[in-house]
Amino acid sequence: MESGLQRYLRQYYAAGTVREYSRDIAAYLLHQSGAEQAMYKDITAYIGALRSRYSNASTIRGAVCAIKAYYSYLCHTGMRKDNPAKAIHLKDRRSSDIQLQDLFTAAELEAMLERREPYYRWGYRNKVLVGLLIYQGLWPQEIAAVRVEDIDLTAATVYIRAATKTSARALPLKANQVLLFYEYIHAIRPKLIKQGTTTDKLLIGLQGRPLPAWAISVHIKRCYGAMYPGRTVCPHTIRQSVITNLLKAGHDISVVQLFA
Repeated sequence: MESGLQRYLRQYYAAGTVREYSRDIAAYLLHQSGAEQAMYKDITAYIGALRSRYSNASTIRGAVCAIKAYYSYLCHTGMRKDNPAKAIHLKDRRSSDIQLQDLFTAAELEAMLERREPYYRWGYRNKVLVGLLIYQGLWPQEIAAVRVEDIDLTAATVYIRAATKTSARALPLKANQVLLFYEYIHAIRPKLIKQGTTTDKLLIGLQGRPLPAWAISVHIKRCYGAMYPGRTVCPHTIRQSVITNLLKAGHDISVVQLFA
């Protein structure tokens, strides 16, 4: 019988990832007695034990991601109020270079908006999300922070708050985004919010609460990766594609800097 944890994981991850995370979580629970009450130091000690057994950084990184997902589940169920693994960031060197073949043309990015959606309301939400990626080139953290009040449909702009890597700025909306945003904000979004929940965040997740940044990355990889087999479909490559396409189109560097 499927556990509550597995049902939770299936909402955010592909089947293969759910299997890997379930395996890594099971190994963690077997090693870590009282895992539900574990603290940051307990988790880092476990990671240290993994390092002594495995030399592959990807193996360690996968285990950490699984542990983070486990504590996110505990927070979701109310068993914990904090995620003690959230602040853990491995320093193992990995390549952040984007391969040229992974970049997308403007037409390929637009095709992501045309993806067939099985559910009408979530389809609207997804088009709003993808639009902010392929037109405004936002980071997931920036998208998750957008509030309803940041959307100015009269001026056709979206205000982006300052983040760690970027400054606050107002970016223009495309003509097709204006009507989409209007319908989403006024007709769709109120029906997605969980009863009794109050939030000013623009995007709502499957649980009826604000959509977190990590879930945006997971959603893009899971739902759009199959469109371009053999290529890396993620917010990072989409954002880099947007900037590259602007430069190729001959836009002034001052315009491109708004996105970068």
